[in-house]
Amino acid sequence: HTGIALNCKFICDFHSSAGRKSCPLCPEEKFKACYSHKLRRHLQNLHWKVYVEFEGQRMCICHLPCRNLKPSLSGDQAPGRHVAHYHCVVCSVTIARKTDMISHLKRHVNKGETEATPSGQAYEIMKELGTNVQLLPNHTTPQKSDTYFNRKMKTNRQLVFCSLAVLAEERNPLECLDAFGATGIMGLQWAKHLRNAVKVTITDISDTCVKMIKENCELNHIRAEGGSRVPRGPDGTSSEAKGVSIATVEVAKMDANVIMHLRPFDYIHLDPYGTAVNYLDAAFRNIRNLGIISVTSTDTGSLYSKSPNVTLRHYGCHIVRTEYYKELAARMVVATVARAAARCNKGIEVLLAVALEHFVLVVVRVLRGPTQADESAKKLRKLVHCQWCEERVFLKQGNMVDVSPPDTLPCNCHGSLPGKTAVQLGPLWCGPLFNTGFLRRMLSAAVQHSMDDIQPLVKTLICESECTTLKSLVHGPSALTNQVECGVVIKTLQSGEESGKRKTGEESGNVVKKLKSDASLEHPSFYYSIHRHSIKGMNMPKLNKFLQYLTEAGFRVSRTHFDPTGVRTDATLEQFKSVLTKYSVPTYTNATATQTSVSMQKTVA
Repeated sequence: HTGIALNCKFICDFHSSAGRKSCPLCPEEKFKACYSHKLRRHLQNLHWKVYVEFEGQRMCICHLPCRNLKPSLSGDQAPGRHVAHYHCVVCSVTIARKTDMISHLKRHVNKGETEATPSGQAYEIMKELGTNVQLLPNHTTPQKSDTYFNRKMKTNRQLVFCSLAVLAEERNPLECLDAFGATGIMGLQWAKHLRNAVKVTITDISDTCVKMIKENCELNHIRAEGGSRVPRGPDGTSSEAKGVSIATVEVAKMDANVIMHLRPFDYIHLDPYGTAVNYLDAAFRNIRNLGIISVTSTDTGSLYSKSPNVTLRHYGCHIVRTEYYKELAARMVVATVARAAARCNKGIEVLLAVALEHFVLVVVRVLRGPTQADESAKKLRKLVHCQWCEERVFLKQGNMVDVSPPDTLPCNCHGSLPGKTAVQLGPLWCGPLFNTGFLRRMLSAAVQHSMDDIQPLVKTLICESECTTLKSLVHGPSALTNQVECGVVIKTLQSGEESGKRKTGEESGNVVKKLKSDASLEHPSFYYSIHRHSIKGMNMPKLNKFLQYLTEAGFRVSRTHFDPTGVRTDATLEQFKSVLTKYSVPTYTNATATQTSVSMQKTVA
């Protein structure tokens, strides 16, 4: 029941009726059926007493089990105990506290939403990338809606789509999984644009979400596998009658861990609300060789060093707030993914790692075999970070202790300053975060499907992966060559699997080597912020000019998507500061400014 409102007529009807009646707002085990005078007293003293009035309607407190209980610290829910709550008369939200309900109604008034949505009225229709989805009124509130939809994650959805499109060019048909469907928009975009190249499965644990996904399938003329209804157009005729090609999507009500344990997939996308660490083991359990797993993490509080205790609990990493905190978060997620893959005797090749304001996206290719798992595990290392100047360096591999960790830093802060200045962070992923050839093919897919929003971002990632500022490299001739070579390698491997012959260790190793040749020279780890290391009393050069000065000094240099003021370079912090100091111009002092103004006045006189 949505928006329970109680008024005097409601109570009078109960008072005039004969016989025993049960309370409509309490479960039977809490308040047994009684005569009308006792029921009236119960309603007045419990429900009517704490009502919230809005537009002539009074919302009384409800004790029915229509609000999901949050589990306790032990993970169990108290049996027979339900949270008292209010039902909003405008939308389908249930809110526990009266003050919160009043604030919620005020927000409705500010938005001009003062009338309840009638039953049967169409929901809000949103269109993205040619795909229509209907949204519930409270789709922007994840705590109060199963069918959560975030418009700010459009960039994330397009990056995931492009990565799947690249894999579909290598081999098809692909069995791909959208493990957390919600509205189903991501899986529907895959099916609508890639058609026969993919076999899409969308799952969700919520009945409301599964129903919404099937309705969105009908809205986009896509047949939901197992559904009885045939998609129909606005005029009532079926899409089959019109001759429109219909894509098929499998929609299942199942836990993500369960379906990933039961079935193998070529492409898996994990996008839960918060961290995805609870689903990584199941994802690597049945992923096919050379398949791709994309992981979206939205727990930015723990990733961006705001809650270090939660970071240690979820990711097993020690971190502090640094100038390069976004890349630190990306490397931390990759390290967690690599450990989960190694537990299943699999290694990873990082294809893409993006950290923006609302999410961290990591896309990896899965390489089967203990040898590949060992190679990935070797790239997990501790990072030594100076808290004074923010210089950083990865510790060398090995168990032997040659020098103390602060002595490994190029800076001399630990010797010139009192106390301890260096801390150990991690373990983190120390390998590359980008694959240049894969990013080039992603750019081609973005152009092909008219994704203008992410093309500048992908171009920045390509330059960042090669650590260069030359824009001509984005559309270089090597892009097509890499794409053709990789496609031949994948098709060769696929034909071997279809013929029933298992690849030997040597042949499999050759395939991996050819795939890794798609990546260019490894880019330098981390970046420096030009504003963080500016010199007091000096005017810095423009960022593009400064990049040119570093290149003339013989260093590899590029901009980074992690920070608009960041510079990725293989120069040390001392070399970085020396170039910055060399080309910075002193600002005018007060005395100089006064003399200048006096001389100008004399000239005018």
